[in-house]
Amino acid sequence: MAVLNKIRQRSVFLIIIIALALFSFVLADLFRSGGFSGAKDQNIIGVVNGEEISREAFARQVEGVQRNSRGNLTTAQAVKQVWENQVNQTLLSEQLEKLGLQVGNDQINNSIKQQFAGNPNFTNENGQFDFGKMKEYIANLKANSPEAYQQWVSIENNIAQQAKAQLYYNLVRAGVGATLVEGEQAYKKQNDQVNLNFVQIPYEKAGEVEVSKEDIKAYLQDNKKKYTTEASRAIQYVYFEEKPSQADDEETKEELMSLLEDRKIYNEVSKMEEEIKGLKNTSDYQEFINENSDLAYEDRFSFKDELPTAFADALMSTETGAIYGPYKHNNFWKASKVVESKQMTDSVKAKHILVAYSGTAVGQDLERTKEEAKKLADSLSTELKSNQDLFKEFAQEFSADASTKNKEGDLGWVNYRNTNSSDFIDYLFADTSPSLGVTETEFGFHVVLIEEKKAPKKAIKIATVAKEIEPSEKTGNDLFAETTKFEIAAGESDFQEVAKSNTYEVKDINGIKEMDEALGGLGNQRAIVQWAFNEDTGVNDIKRFDVPTGYVVAQLTQKYDKGLMAVEEASEEVTPIIKKEKQAKILLDKIGSFESLQDLASSQQVGVKNANAVNLENPFLPGAGSEPQVVGAAFFLPEGKPSAPIKGEKGIYVVEVTGRTAATPLDSYRLIAERESKERANQATNALMKALKNSAEIEDKRAKFY
Repeated sequence: MAVLNKIRQRSVFLIIIIALALFSFVLADLFRSGGFSGAKDQNIIGVVNGEEISREAFARQVEGVQRNSRGNLTTAQAVKQVWENQVNQTLLSEQLEKLGLQVGNDQINNSIKQQFAGNPNFTNENGQFDFGKMKEYIANLKANSPEAYQQWVSIENNIAQQAKAQLYYNLVRAGVGATLVEGEQAYKKQNDQVNLNFVQIPYEKAGEVEVSKEDIKAYLQDNKKKYTTEASRAIQYVYFEEKPSQADDEETKEELMSLLEDRKIYNEVSKMEEEIKGLKNTSDYQEFINENSDLAYEDRFSFKDELPTAFADALMSTETGAIYGPYKHNNFWKASKVVESKQMTDSVKAKHILVAYSGTAVGQDLERTKEEAKKLADSLSTELKSNQDLFKEFAQEFSADASTKNKEGDLGWVNYRNTNSSDFIDYLFADTSPSLGVTETEFGFHVVLIEEKKAPKKAIKIATVAKEIEPSEKTGNDLFAETTKFEIAAGESDFQEVAKSNTYEVKDINGIKEMDEALGGLGNQRAIVQWAFNEDTGVNDIKRFDVPTGYVVAQLTQKYDKGLMAVEEASEEVTPIIKKEKQAKILLDKIGSFESLQDLASSQQVGVKNANAVNLENPFLPGAGSEPQVVGAAFFLPEGKPSAPIKGEKGIYVVEVTGRTAATPLDSYRLIAERESKERANQATNALMKALKNSAEIEDKRAKFY
């Protein structure tokens, strides 16, 4: 009590202390989120040339894209798509504003007419688009539904913007057309030819050369524009797969075996023991399989080639009423009872006429009753028995099957394997069905002509009870314990060494970008990417992640900031380039002077090769491959004189032109110029947007929110 009294006496003091602590906590969080401007930053997902992109509007678009994709896009994919559209629209709007492009009302109206052609709200009694109807519709919206009217205004603005954009693109395309001179150059590039002899000294002849980190660093400095990159991360990881143990396998097999025989269970409701039929004695196979199996019952016959290859012979030779199994197939323990066996054809060539009636799926507009449809189908069948040549006429006049009525009702060859069980399929493949007759389905009455059947073969109907082999709770707990043990040990020691001592495979992923989602063999793992880019995650930090099929223990191994690519990151691409440059220098120093190609070839212990009818469009040298620099140089060399050494893709070359064939001049190069213009125009839009992005200042904050 004395203590409580003292606390009460100092209550004001304690309140002040608690308030200060809370205030300091809020301040710390405020500074971490960017100071007092943080609240604004939380609502901005990006900035394009000073134009801010609202997070709320962006999120709504992402939700819309995902909704329209019906689950075919992940969140990261939808975010990427919306971001690209937003950036493109912002950059395009900026250009349109700078140029002051305008479109007239006539152009906008024509665009509206094209977009809403066929809309019943805007068409007159003749089915034609009517601007008067459109204006009436808009006036009605404005008077009765302000929200819908604002949506229409937004649609009009978008159409106007699209019209401006199309005008802008057309201006750009017009500016990239090819002239007649360029058409002539393109023609000559394809048809001017040279014949030449050449000596190739492969770079390998220079021997092995060392490429140091300093060499790579210097090369990157000299090629900054090409090797400037966005921020990236590198990780290493161990994957722990959750898979069934041997005990799980055996337990699943035992569970399956218990379903084959009859068994007794105690009914808590009736307080009596009840006998449950097993697969051996059950008569309702569909109910039994669907209640006890992890795979649904298939009430159809199967031919040998449809059965699992490893078990097909055994299943086909199993007697009717007997059970084959248990057998393991596709991660299931299975047991199959042969329910029925018979000889049947697997392919039927047939025609049909579908006589529908009111109430069927394809007879919504019909007034014909079911009785009238049956009478008509029987009548058609009777007439066709006397004259099958009438089938085409009857199909076109009476059939409700739009896919076959104009093909004389022809179904072609119907393969039993490719069909689902139905009354119509049962009729086609039944042994007792007449070659010409009538059968009923939910679509109506079918007048069926069976023209031909392939020879029958054995088919069986099987009832298969299957149990999937899955990890048990114990297996899952054991894996979690194993994963956690490794996570702790790797955090206290060397990741690689701990993995090696446990024979775990360590895999690396380099060049991870901030908005990446898919990671190597791990699939979509956005959580790992976000962790790797979190400012609180340091190099060598380790974390365990749940993945759909187990766990991943990852370690961040490198952080690369935005800017010039790091030596380690660029090494794989740059090392061969530098190596080739060093080898070229060695070979050039060794070549010295020479009188002829044969002299050079002898001194370098290589041969003289020749190439005929070489052109600039396809700069291919026999035995060397594509060498555009070498072939390009050859077109400007005099005949009969060896060239100076030329650095190519695969070695040092010396060439000697032996002949030239100029392309036959054309009267006009207009068609070629038009073709070149068309190709450039097709590429212009993409090239334009790429150029606008390269010159823009874009601040991307998506990773903070997704």
